[in-house]
Amino acid sequence: MSDQPVTDQESGLFSEAMLTALLPSRVATARRTLRQLGLILITIDGDVTPSAVAGLVTRAIRDSDVAARLDDGTIALVLEFTPSEGCAVVVDRMRRRVQEDAPDARFRAGIACYPAHAISADELTEVARAALAEAPDGEVVVAAVSD
Repeated sequence: MSDQPVTDQESGLFSEAMLTALLPSRVATARRTLRQLGLILITIDGDVTPSAVAGLVTRAIRDSDVAARLDDGTIALVLEFTPSEGCAVVVDRMRRRVQEDAPDARFRAGIACYPAHAISADELTEVARAALAEAPDGEVVVAAVSD
């Protein structure tokens, strides 16, 4: 992590390297406190700059939440003490703001939560990516609850 940037140069949000370093400790805290943790992955395609997306993101989340821009441009939100229903509220807030600011932009999101969908940071990321991949344009997919 020492040679990796903490923030994304284009958006000012945390970088993927920072998210990768931070997520395991957030999952461990959720495990220790018996609380839920939400991970939302969002893609916004269209005529929206990374800095504009960052502005939308920071207005839609709490100060205690983490927002990062991944290397592929995907936005990752880590929401402490938040079940999938709470994540869906944040996504809906984001989608409305994107529609207001950039009506032609395409918005998709995938949601995964600890412990309902995964029990480690790597699994949580994998499940959220799978949910995002399943999301049609303009939609949100919440991961299926694991057995």
